[in-house]
Amino acid sequence: MKYKNKKVIILLNLVLISFFVINCTDAGELKKFLTLKNNKVNLRDGPSKDYPIILVYKKKYLPVEILDSWENWRKVRDVENNSGWIHIALLSKKKSAINQDNDSIIFSSNTVYSQPLVKVEKGRLLLVKKCNYEWCKVTSAGYIGWIKKKSLWGKIN
Repeated sequence: MKYKNKKVIILLNLVLISFFVINCTDAGELKKFLTLKNNKVNLRDGPSKDYPIILVYKKKYLPVEILDSWENWRKVRDVENNSGWIHIALLSKKKSAINQDNDSIIFSSNTVYSQPLVKVEKGRLLLVKKCNYEWCKVTSAGYIGWIKKKSLWGKIN
């Protein structure tokens, strides 16, 4: 009887350990995104106003990937691989994404069998309402519909 209980305990421990290892691996793969809060945001060479401006973004809700942080500054990377520092006050949690495929289609429902609403060119900014496993409900140019999640880069989770 003791031998069987030991086997069960060992098996349960192995299952628990593998569960934690898998979850830690998945968490490391998740990228964190924020979006630009204003239509004019400076990207700086370092985490202070003393550093020179490398680039000026002119698109509100543009998604940026967070790479690092220092006090109230975040090191970010954009869809074109530009990286630098932005003050946290200029960043928002609003969900948005950039279409990365040529001529993606926004559908009326989250299936390719639903009515196609509009073609979306590569580089188009989309505001994200919600996402499921394969699809995101987005708005763009007055259209509201669903687009394949794999076509998007940005804050979709």
